[in-house]
Amino acid sequence: MTRLLLMTLALALAGLPVAPAAAQDGSGPLRIEITEGVIEPLPFAIPQFVAENAGAEAMAAQITRVVAADLTGTGLFREIRPDAYISTVTSFQSPVQYSDWKAINAQALITGAVQTTGDGKVVVKFRLFDVFSDGQMGDGLQFAASQDSWRRMAHKVADAVYSRITGEGGYFDSRVVFVSQTGPKDARRTRLAIMDYDGANLEYLTDSSAIVLAPRFSPDGKRVLYTSYETGSPRIHLLDVDTVQRRVLEQEVGAMSVGPAFTPDGSRVIYSLARGGNSDLFELTLGTGQTRALTDAPSIETSPSVSPDGRFIVFESDRSGSQQLYVMPAGGGPATRISSGAGRYGAPVWSPRGDLIAFVKQNKGRFHIGVMRTDGSNERLLTASFLDESPTWSPNGRVIMFTRESQGATGTPSLYSVDITGRNLRRVPTDGAASDPAWSPLLQ
Repeated sequence: MTRLLLMTLALALAGLPVAPAAAQDGSGPLRIEITEGVIEPLPFAIPQFVAENAGAEAMAAQITRVVAADLTGTGLFREIRPDAYISTVTSFQSPVQYSDWKAINAQALITGAVQTTGDGKVVVKFRLFDVFSDGQMGDGLQFAASQDSWRRMAHKVADAVYSRITGEGGYFDSRVVFVSQTGPKDARRTRLAIMDYDGANLEYLTDSSAIVLAPRFSPDGKRVLYTSYETGSPRIHLLDVDTVQRRVLEQEVGAMSVGPAFTPDGSRVIYSLARGGNSDLFELTLGTGQTRALTDAPSIETSPSVSPDGRFIVFESDRSGSQQLYVMPAGGGPATRISSGAGRYGAPVWSPRGDLIAFVKQNKGRFHIGVMRTDGSNERLLTASFLDESPTWSPNGRVIMFTRESQGATGTPSLYSVDITGRNLRRVPTDGAASDPAWSPLLQ
């Protein structure tokens, strides 16, 4: 049964249409039907986590709801309404009445408990059960942190459940840095903001005194690169997320630097430097400040993204006469064009898994977020809109967040996410207009 659960969700994550169905009686395993229909989300039950001490009831309820929201938000899981439950869970150690959960067609059962302590800590523990095989999936886990971090504990539980059922890494315990926008379209004021992946715990990292663009997280999630017009022309800044201290990385007179991206080890920055009407890709070593050119062509090279193994860089260039995607060795050298369809391609971002490249495509007056293999094959368009741009990958490489702007003079940008099947398009809640998202790695 556990393997069948894993197969079901793995097929769904790969973009293949599957429909899991329960056996007709309680004794048999799930069967998987490959169909031409829509993926049928896996039904799960999550009774409210047990409060193990007085005063933990409210937090237990909140944690339960966040775990459920994380899982259902993937489009791969469907929560069974609590009013359909036959059994109740009053103790974390209570034996599971599998027949009661089978009767409501729950294929996975999540139980948990929450305890608060006098020193301001919260302890969360959970167990995951495979209902149709009458067994627990893995050992129970326990997380502890300050009570202010209760949402992180919920995300950690959801990540563990997601990983055990799908065989993939989770992405819920992560953050997103983005550009928060206010004011009319022709006079927008911008500032960097950071939030949990689901829009909670919003904080501002800069004020709105200067235009800011294109933030990018460091591999450890502790620093952010971004472009700022604070000095009147675009310059790359490096910001420490915890202290909010920032500094300008380089100051070449008469040049404009944009589109920075970290190398996988976090020691270097790849960026585009424009001067004399031309732009090329450069590398900056953070420890020494030393720079070197990676391209030298009479064309515009920008939007670099480094492969997770650090061996290659994907970027956009108009060297062929139109905006297209190219891959070259990380140290510079000949570049190979990988985009081949009709239209213009830009904003490439390498998946953290290393298997796909996300991009923006403009064709016939429409913008699309798409993905392709690293050699340009198997191109798939996931969205279509008046304006979709700025893709960024979830830590597990299975979801893409991006900016969507509505049409018209008063159109405003918002953040959306879509999985790599293109089936689960969702708006990400933000406090007002937002653009240029960058997804962090999983928090430590």
